[in-house]
Amino acid sequence: MFLKTIKSLALAGVMTISCLANVSAADLKFFTIGTGGTAYTYYPVGGMIANAISKPPGSRECGKGGSCGVDGLIASAVSSRGSVDNVNAILSGLRNSGFAQSDVAYWAYTGTGTMEGKEPAKELRTIAALFQEHIHLVALADSGINSVADLKGKRVSLDEPGSGTRVDATLILGANGIGVDDVKAEALKGNAAAEALRNGKIDAFFVVAGYPTGAIVELASAADIKLVPISGAGAEKLVNDYGFFALSDIPAGTYEGVDTTTTVAVGAQWFTSSKEDEELIYNITKALWNKESRKLMDVGHAKGKTITPESALAGVGVPLHAGAERFYKEAGLLK
Repeated sequence: MFLKTIKSLALAGVMTISCLANVSAADLKFFTIGTGGTAYTYYPVGGMIANAISKPPGSRECGKGGSCGVDGLIASAVSSRGSVDNVNAILSGLRNSGFAQSDVAYWAYTGTGTMEGKEPAKELRTIAALFQEHIHLVALADSGINSVADLKGKRVSLDEPGSGTRVDATLILGANGIGVDDVKAEALKGNAAAEALRNGKIDAFFVVAGYPTGAIVELASAADIKLVPISGAGAEKLVNDYGFFALSDIPAGTYEGVDTTTTVAVGAQWFTSSKEDEELIYNITKALWNKESRKLMDVGHAKGKTITPESALAGVGVPLHAGAERFYKEAGLLK
């Protein structure tokens, strides 16, 4: 059965290559979406959106069981270190677009906040606001860690350099009077962080992701965990000092055995470069919000239902790409 499956896949690959061989390179457009770690939310959402906006040559017609994406577009979700990495990759031309936290992108665009002293990323542009990301602080249920203050002296993964999680974890520690040097900082992502916690190699880890996020779902099914609240004076200071954060709960049952937990949330948004073709970004934005894409997002991921045109401009702090702006004006979402 396995060999039969491999042969089928190989045959499908040959047929695909054969079909594409008859297509002029001018008829194809490849478009990358930088996401995050494969065990977090950016990556599956990126794959869902890539599928929605793609329409390779030979696809069935829209409304007849085929894609309603952009003619000739082949979009792909690319795993990355996260928000900072994606912004840098867009600016360098390594990727066509990418997801980033609203705070990270705004600071990069303005050269302020955590990007103070760096050249403002003036070519950065917004395609859409997507969904809310919640900051998860994960520990074992019997760890004795009940607040951010309890992290002092503990082994804590802040995620990799280049991730938005690391930026926000540092801000959260600071808002609670804790410096990075006050914890034994690790730089683990996704399943590696979850596995290290389960095996006692770290005491806690931060994740900024839309819930439910895969790595924590798997961890909760294998070990007794808790989400440590990010609340009180430290959370209020974070919200007051930085306009991107809001107090929000992760509901009970999101992760097995974990009660409702108060934390802070920040927006996940989709960015590109001002250098990307206006017509292309217009068509991509239009494809993102058509009825067929809506059906796909409603069933494609738990966060898909919250990705709506009504919230597409919520909390946008970086200017819209000219193509996206044209679509939103035509759709009556922007004056």
